Amino acid sequence: MAKLRVEGFTISLDGFGAGPDQDINNPLGVGGTSLHGWAMPTRTFQKYLFGNDGGEVGIDEDFAARGFRNVGAWILGRNMFGPVRGPWPDESWRGWWGDNPVYHVPVFVLTHHARAPLVMEGGTTFHFVTQGIAAALAQAREAAQGKDVRVGGGVNVIQQYLRQRLIDEMHIAIAPVLLGAGERLFEGINLPALGYACTRRESSPLATHVLLTRQ
Repeated sequence: MAKLRVEGFTISLDGFGAGPDQDINNPLGVGGTSLHGWAMPTRTFQKYLFGNDGGEVGIDEDFAARGFRNVGAWILGRNMFGPVRGPWPDESWRGWWGDNPVYHVPVFVLTHHARAPLVMEGGTTFHFVTQGIAAALAQAREAAQGKDVRVGGGVNVIQQYLRQRLIDEMHIAIAPVLLGAGERLFEGINLPALGYACTRRESSPLATHVLLTRQ
């Protein structure tokens, strides 16, 4: 059965999944880029983000690669699409990633403000969903055609799906950094009460990787 998955979402030692004060110069909030030191050197991220053939292998690469396997659609919060807030002033903002985003499948962006679908290179189309998380999931599952749906974040979107027990698996990477402020991924979330348990743990010098599975 197709799953709803979180993959490669990184938190700091003090639990933050993003730093404070996100803007166009700090897409992950102030200090947020330090979370992803484990991911950027991997072969998978070098390929998807930079188009390079090289990259490191090992534990970090194994977890980075699994995040793109059998994924037929993504769900993102609006903050993951861009820094624009409120009604769309125009449609000039087309995402953080340039003309050929990393997804290469349909992406469903949760927002309170309607916008026409945005067709990009490489098979990525952004669909803007104003009817909430259930509608986004239904549309994503239909578009995925039997493959898994990946929830890319941000923190608030993951929390919404967790509270409804809709996420089947979560790969969380814990980076050895401290942010001090920002958005805590598990703020107000009682994972055991929701039926989640840690079913796998592996560490590299740059991150501790855990897999949380809904029982």
